[in-house]
Amino acid sequence: MSDDQRQTIVTLDVEGVLVPEIWIAVADRTGIDGLRRTTRDEPDYDVLMRYRLDLLDEHGLTMSLISDVISQLQPLEGARQFLDELRDETQVILLSDTFEQFARPLMRQLGQPTVFCHRLVVENDRIIDYQLRQPNQKQHSVEALQSLNYCVIAAGDSYNDTTMLGAADHGYLFHAPANVIAEFPQHRALDTYDDLLAAIRSHL
Repeated sequence: MSDDQRQTIVTLDVEGVLVPEIWIAVADRTGIDGLRRTTRDEPDYDVLMRYRLDLLDEHGLTMSLISDVISQLQPLEGARQFLDELRDETQVILLSDTFEQFARPLMRQLGQPTVFCHRLVVENDRIIDYQLRQPNQKQHSVEALQSLNYCVIAAGDSYNDTTMLGAADHGYLFHAPANVIAEFPQHRALDTYDDLLAAIRSHL
């Protein structure tokens, strides 16, 4: 039991932690290998998204096609049970650099947890741009929760999660690739939901 008297809240990344990487699934469907590049590979999110938008335009990919790909996806094995158990014990907010249009069908499968994410700009079934809800929203969300006197426990797998983990009272890498683990050894790396749940429980 933690000796921290603050209420606790958990913030989790989504893709790679609870659900498959959506852009990799689109790459699998379309054969466009460039879409396999994710936040595990590219630290600069805007560079990554401009690269993706250029590929979508170049290959004429539609929002409808991507929505169809997402409709075939399911949460990672054990993710729903893990999230249900966690939400039974503490508050949870998902912090993701995905988009409302992508997240909605997957959130239904996860029991409609609260998710903070971004928004795509879609015209005539084509994704033409994206709107950040806020730059570096994961770190800012953690800091905002701490300003409300919460003890924040965070977990994520990619470069874009590391500022969130650094800001949190307790931060864990989960399902992270070797390059991220090597660059951020200060964050304990875990690979199973049981281990992550046990780590979180140690702070509740």
